[in-house]
Amino acid sequence: MPITPDPTTPAGAAVLDLADLMDDLQERTGQWPGADTVSILEGWLHRFSFAIEENLTSQVTGRAWVLRRWDRHSDDVTLWSDKASALASLAQHVHSAWDDVAGEDGVPLRPPADDRKAVDLFYELRQDIEGYTLYDEDIARCVLAPRNPSLSDAEECAEANSTAVFHAMRGPDDEGLPCMEIAGILVFAYLDADREAVRVSVHLDTTDEQLVRADSTVPMVVEIEDTTVFDNLTPLPAPAQPTGWKARFRRLTRRPAPSGGGKCRQGG
Repeated sequence: MPITPDPTTPAGAAVLDLADLMDDLQERTGQWPGADTVSILEGWLHRFSFAIEENLTSQVTGRAWVLRRWDRHSDDVTLWSDKASALASLAQHVHSAWDDVAGEDGVPLRPPADDRKAVDLFYELRQDIEGYTLYDEDIARCVLAPRNPSLSDAEECAEANSTAVFHAMRGPDDEGLPCMEIAGILVFAYLDADREAVRVSVHLDTTDEQLVRADSTVPMVVEIEDTTVFDNLTPLPAPAQPTGWKARFRRLTRRPAPSGGGKCRQGG
């Protein structure tokens, strides 16, 4: 079945333009000379982009501490979830190699108990022989630009769940709080010293639009262990039907008024 190009679309208009170019070539030369045809097609194909755009976006999923330690025999890079762990690893090496500096220029025979002091003193004395760098970096991934998931579509829900991100604190001095993010919803869970409690806070201001209902609420169920503590999915119960004298009174008030405004007509 022949395909009719649609001139209202960019692709259809381009096909019709190519047909005009080839018809013009046919009229001028009586044929389609190879060199002329290649030249026409080359210019025509430049109007198109054949790159596959996945619409990827970079997403920060956490942070890691990068420790690089080198000496004359090795150059190692390791990743750590927090600065204290990286320093502890570095201090372990310092303790094992302390004999290399012990007793020199008043250096104690045993390393300081404080990891930070031990590391600083050791590498100050060994700066021409070995060293280290320690810094934090974002951990990122490239994902398809998130689309608004539908709660009725299991596949879309699974896709959204797989892109959930945990935002950890950088350290005790960080003013932020640990947070999980999914479909624009932010869930904070942390220890609250002021309330002396484990506190969970849900923020819905940036929720994906497709999850928001017509009444501007987000369907949600919150559970602790096996107990549901919040549920806005269950519709409100219908008002109870009145019984007894209340029902009788309501029936009386709904009776139609007598014709004539309630006045009795007199005969005669």
